[in-house]
Amino acid sequence: MAQEDLFKKLVAHCKEYGYVFQSSEIYDGLSAVYDYGQYGVELKNNIKKYWWDSMVLLHENVVGLDSAIFMHPTIWKASGHVDAFNDPLIDNKDSKKRYRADVLIEDQLAKYEAKIDKEVAKAQKRFGDAFDEKQFRETNPRVLANQKKYDDLHERFAKALNDNDLKELKQIIEDEGIVCPVSGSRNWTDVRQFNLMFSTEMGSTSDGSSKIYLRPETAQGIFVNYMNVQKSGRMKIPFGIAQIGKAFRNEIVARQFIFRMREFEQMELQFFVRPGTELDWFEKWKTIRMKWHQALGFGEENYRFHEHEKLAHYANAAVDVEYKFPFGFKEVEGIHSRTDFDLAQHEKYSGKKIRYFDPEINESYVPYVVETSIGVDRMFLQVISAAYCEEELEKDSRVVLKLPPVLAPVKLAVMPLVKKDRLPEKAREIIDKLKFDFNCKYDEKDSIGKRYRRQDAVGTPFCVTVDHQTTEDNTVTIRYRDSMEQERVTIAGLGKIIGEKVSMRKLFEKL
Repeated sequence: MAQEDLFKKLVAHCKEYGYVFQSSEIYDGLSAVYDYGQYGVELKNNIKKYWWDSMVLLHENVVGLDSAIFMHPTIWKASGHVDAFNDPLIDNKDSKKRYRADVLIEDQLAKYEAKIDKEVAKAQKRFGDAFDEKQFRETNPRVLANQKKYDDLHERFAKALNDNDLKELKQIIEDEGIVCPVSGSRNWTDVRQFNLMFSTEMGSTSDGSSKIYLRPETAQGIFVNYMNVQKSGRMKIPFGIAQIGKAFRNEIVARQFIFRMREFEQMELQFFVRPGTELDWFEKWKTIRMKWHQALGFGEENYRFHEHEKLAHYANAAVDVEYKFPFGFKEVEGIHSRTDFDLAQHEKYSGKKIRYFDPEINESYVPYVVETSIGVDRMFLQVISAAYCEEELEKDSRVVLKLPPVLAPVKLAVMPLVKKDRLPEKAREIIDKLKFDFNCKYDEKDSIGKRYRRQDAVGTPFCVTVDHQTTEDNTVTIRYRDSMEQERVTIAGLGKIIGEKVSMRKLFEKL
């Protein structure tokens, strides 16, 4: 199946089974804004819990924070967002559509990569086990030709970004023959910068109101609370502050479902370290974060690090954790060494000392910061993309979400075989015993086979069937989603069986 078709099916599945809805859909929707349905919100909460507990529970020197969305406007001047939080945009004169110039070029790079991968896949199929991929990539003329195109474009693109050369970005688009996806034309405007922050007013009257911004990131709420947390918690460097919260960006090119949205949620850690040690901590957090992703079991080969083409003005090192989505490798998390830029800027603009006295070296300094920042929504899409599976069986087929049981919205569905003979009442009794520990669902509609398929599509890892034998010996049939195997177990043993499979401890032990 073409990856584009797979992605369309994934989006449709999310709506049909209560994961994600278009916001304001009955009013024809709001572009790049989405609502999470009854199962989506549960999955999202489980992802957040996995991240939060892995940060705050597993690290003695990491604490949490929940800062306000509204912040003093000078904060965004100090952080550089007022003057430098821009995207390079370009318009197609025929379609009247606006695009990010850097994204158009990144898509062109991805096309060269796809051509190379296609040649490799064809050769792999042709030569089978005897195939030497490394040698093929180094010698095949078509692969080498596309690799040269990729390398030349990559070098030129990186230089244009680092030089902030808008004219060169447009020239690259023209030289590569990049067309508008809508009109198919190459009739482009010049590239220009566009600030991404949403602004509003705070105050009771128009004369007395002041301009403020919806925060474009959660990090600044941590930085301006650094002294409060450090002093009240008697924290010693190195230590971190974790936060999960909403952020807002007026993305012009918002696409690929929930991958890029205007209202989104971030999970961020700002880790404060002694100057001079930041790059060592940067490497440590790279390792920690990659383990966190790979612990979910979606295949180590589907993750990679991607070095930034252009470092942000505040960073001396930056890397992305990328996952192989149906539309290619894309960022799910950023890890940055932010130096002392943020705290030093807030010290300058606020006039307040933001220092740490280090008793080990008997010196005061502005701490350096290593940041890990992950989008909850992108992580949600990554999990759904990895879990979505279409399987052909002996007599029929099924669509199944092979979600890690620990993240699954519903842990088990309890089903009476028939709606009589006190089987529904027995099923309710089981739910009443287990609902304090697990999110359970009662399901009695349709045949048992159809119910299994419905729970497969939702991603429920365990289905428990109550039948007539249950009333005789208090045993039930438990059916496992991924293998579809069934096992007869006691009702008393259900809690232990499910508890071991859905415990976050299993994930944490991998970290």
